[in-house]
Amino acid sequence: MKGGPNHADPLTRAFLQFMEVERSASPRTLENYRHALESFRTKHPGFKKWEDLTADDLRKYLFAQMKGGMGRATIRLHFAALRSFFKFLTRRQGLVKNPLLEVQIPKQEKKLPVVLTVQQVVTMLDLPLKTPREKQAPVWAAERDAAILEMFYSTGVRISELAAMNVPDVDVYTETVRVIGKGRKERICPVGSHALDALQRYRGKAGVHDGALFRSKVGKRMTTMAITNIVNKYRKLSGLPLNITPHKFRHSFATHLLNNGADLRSVQELLGHASLSTTQIYTHVTTERMKKVYDQAHPRA
Repeated sequence: MKGGPNHADPLTRAFLQFMEVERSASPRTLENYRHALESFRTKHPGFKKWEDLTADDLRKYLFAQMKGGMGRATIRLHFAALRSFFKFLTRRQGLVKNPLLEVQIPKQEKKLPVVLTVQQVVTMLDLPLKTPREKQAPVWAAERDAAILEMFYSTGVRISELAAMNVPDVDVYTETVRVIGKGRKERICPVGSHALDALQRYRGKAGVHDGALFRSKVGKRMTTMAITNIVNKYRKLSGLPLNITPHKFRHSFATHLLNNGADLRSVQELLGHASLSTTQIYTHVTTERMKKVYDQAHPRA
């Protein structure tokens, strides 16, 4: 973990170890929790011990974050870490009272996800094999980039899930891929024929037969940052008036499935959402689209 757990106080270290060993938290979650707890410890005036904190102390910290212009989602992320931490202190470390139970956290802003049209997706997916190769890039770079974009749209996986894929995870016979999601939960996702063809072209040209599926030019597993850079590259080349990110492919995947008759529960399983309520935001997107069509087409709308 960045900064290292050894720089934290004993209770934070014990909590992070508990999350890693007993809760199988991902490295990213552990780093987010460590950062949130360290931020509180260093920024809250007069901090001495976690056990001495009151609900008022936590409210003051919350208001300071809000006044400082911190986004609601970031505030909620910080307090999710604090909530888990204080729950750990009361259940495992003998803390008598959890002060966070008296603090009301601002609700999540309900922003509808930005979704690409099918034609915009196709424009992006076609670009890698149409773009001249950069001199320093490996001869198989275009095939790899095409496979990455195809896999994002075909499976709806998160960027961390795509980066973690290994060659044996893809089964060309059953046309599926094994995905390790949040909390290290495993799910099986179908893979479309276009994505499988793109993978076969890339693997054949790059000689990728085992280990990490998507690799850098030096043969190492690609980082999430490197994959984001690839998406950014083709976003700029596409000229599309959208800030296209890897997650936009996930939004588009879910919305296009629902638009074409998929049921919500199946989409939930494909996305790896723990709760159906998380998936339901995509029904709002499709409803908004239906309203626009209605307004434009109905004589008495």
